[in-house]
Amino acid sequence: MGIWAGDFDRLPAPEVRKAVAAIEDLGFGTLWFPETTGREAMAQAAILLATTRHITVAAGMTDIYARDPLTAAAAQRTLDEAFPGRFLLGLWDSHPSLAQDIRGHRFGPPLATMRTYLDALDTAPFGPPGTAASPNRVLAALTPGMLALAAERAQDATVLGMPVECTRTARSVLRDDGLLAITQLCVLSHDRADTTDLARTTATAALPNRRHLLRGLGHENPDALDDRLVDALVAHGHAEDIAHRVQAHLDAGADHVSLHLLTTTPDSPSIRQWEQLAVHLPV
Repeated sequence: MGIWAGDFDRLPAPEVRKAVAAIEDLGFGTLWFPETTGREAMAQAAILLATTRHITVAAGMTDIYARDPLTAAAAQRTLDEAFPGRFLLGLWDSHPSLAQDIRGHRFGPPLATMRTYLDALDTAPFGPPGTAASPNRVLAALTPGMLALAAERAQDATVLGMPVECTRTARSVLRDDGLLAITQLCVLSHDRADTTDLARTTATAALPNRRHLLRGLGHENPDALDDRLVDALVAHGHAEDIAHRVQAHLDAGADHVSLHLLTTTPDSPSIRQWEQLAVHLPV
């Protein structure tokens, strides 16, 4: 079990340190975080690793347009040297608006661009003396093509914010020994009625990048965002409801599930809610 810290970039550094220490103390094995327009991913990973003792820190969606592959390889080897076995590099093919409008790059075809990036990453000569290319990496994958590339070149994949049916499909694509890490969107409350609005808002935000994939999973009109689709994308309700969804992903072939907990107060760490979840989960 892990926690996906999607809101860490909204918190000041002292609050981030407090939050990751709480996650480790609660027994969660991995802390995941994305990279968009907030903190630089490798610097953020170093802060989190230095704050903790044994938890794995996974930069789950490092933007391949944020740094060239030689820099990424050197940064990964540096963190591997300083914190052996505790850093996991996740690579993300980004989004046109981030790559072009914000970072000023030309957005290329995702599969071809990722393959070229992996080629350069594997042959990068830079890093601390005596270190080699690290096998500890995953590809952030939603599409069948990116999953197939993950099986071929990384062995491991992470899938963010998709229904359990997608976990079954992803497991069939990856080799049996490939790590399949799922991130489940969730909203926690003692009263399920209190979670409905935030669950629907979360599903709406997730829809644009998943519309075609959801049709392939049997949701013929995803834009309608009916209750069945909202429930498939966002586990919401009691801690027991979220634990049930976690188990469903594990039964479908996931090796690891991290929880992206959405709240109405994203500027504050969700420590109390993580505590409630830890009681019901196999941390």
